[in-house]
Amino acid sequence: MDDASAWPEWPVCRVEDIDDPGASGFLVGDGDWPFRGFVVRCDGRLYAYANVCPHARRPLDMLPDEFLIGDGSMIRCSSHGAMFVPETGECVFGPCVGARLLRLEAREDAQGRVIVRAPASLRDERVSAWSGL
Repeated sequence: MDDASAWPEWPVCRVEDIDDPGASGFLVGDGDWPFRGFVVRCDGRLYAYANVCPHARRPLDMLPDEFLIGDGSMIRCSSHGAMFVPETGECVFGPCVGARLLRLEAREDAQGRVIVRAPASLRDERVSAWSGL
């Protein structure tokens, strides 16, 4: 992703508020097209992705924060059942096998907050140009 490092950093939640394994959605920016993403906590590590399925470009969760299957081992698209590896965002089952979720930089700061580097809008040209393939 060209110049994703130019995206602003956003505090999106506290690490302690995400189960391990677990996931939490977030919304940043404002206007008609705020950016939607989610953070996954797995084995003490944080991974963040745009909340957009590479297959149909719909949000992955139908219910708030419902990103993972029951045991927390995979990310699931609620629309059509595609399964993604939490550590890489790669689709390993479903209609978009081999495609990847749009990964975002994520880290924990000194106050225990999850900080994600993301655009302020889903209309950001780097997000619009992403195909996941």
